[in-house]
Amino acid sequence: MLQLNVKNETSRLRAVVLGSALTNGPTPTAEEAYDPKSLEHILAGTYPIEADMINEMEAFNQVFQKYDVKVFRPEMIENYNQIFTRDIGFVIDDIFIKANILPDRNRELEAIQYVIDQINPAKVVRPPDDVHIEGGDVMLWNDYIFIGTYKGSDYKDYITARTNMQGVQYIKDLFPNKIVKEFDLVKSKLEARDNALHLDCCFQPVGKNKGIIYKSGFREEADYVYLVKLFGKENLFHITRDEMYHMNSNVFSIDENVVVSERNFTRLNNWLRKNGFIVEEIPYAEIAKQEGLLRCSTLPLIRD
Repeated sequence: MLQLNVKNETSRLRAVVLGSALTNGPTPTAEEAYDPKSLEHILAGTYPIEADMINEMEAFNQVFQKYDVKVFRPEMIENYNQIFTRDIGFVIDDIFIKANILPDRNRELEAIQYVIDQINPAKVVRPPDDVHIEGGDVMLWNDYIFIGTYKGSDYKDYITARTNMQGVQYIKDLFPNKIVKEFDLVKSKLEARDNALHLDCCFQPVGKNKGIIYKSGFREEADYVYLVKLFGKENLFHITRDEMYHMNSNVFSIDENVVVSERNFTRLNNWLRKNGFIVEEIPYAEIAKQEGLLRCSTLPLIRD
């Protein structure tokens, strides 16, 4: 049995589900795009090709091998995008929570059923249908659970609005001893530079007390101020609108001092090194064109 344990974003990683770009299928049509960034690249003819994405994910896998992390991969579904495992489930403490994702992505959960079968069934939960919550919106920081949501009355009109307030309440009820804080995120169906698809598109902790943040990703300045007060402004790396678009906050921590980052994130990677981090740089710019990056394509199961 897998003894799940995830309490934060940065403790030493032992086991993870890494997505896959194999048999990823043809380039979607504009009508099939889930987010404005994918749409942008579909229309421009720059949508990533399968071979490039396979190479990028293999580079990520090699870093996990280097650090002796147990890696699970989804079973293959022909002609289907299975890169972003963070969307389909997530672990808090020792509980595996199946995400209520867009209905036509349920098959992705079935593709990791062999992993779920290795977990104590009493520790696997699925929220009711009216609860929407995705792993990219759920950020763990020890006693805190940060959750990205969208509070606009037009929630149902936004395919980019992935976690609702019922999702926030569900986590509050499931973890009454945690401090659950929701953040109202900026959404756009049309402009990727103004769309925080998930919380990890505009914020993520690194190390013990630092973080990467994009101020304009929050609809309410009070939410941004909350994080500044909690972490301290000197401990936060502020990214620009363009850096948010390229997903600079969507890195992935293997340990408190080891961060996997995209090799083109020069300013961020320099800041990380200056602050004592080992930065494992890999190519991931093609996958980024789908408005997801390193954190999005991982589902951590066990950390120290």
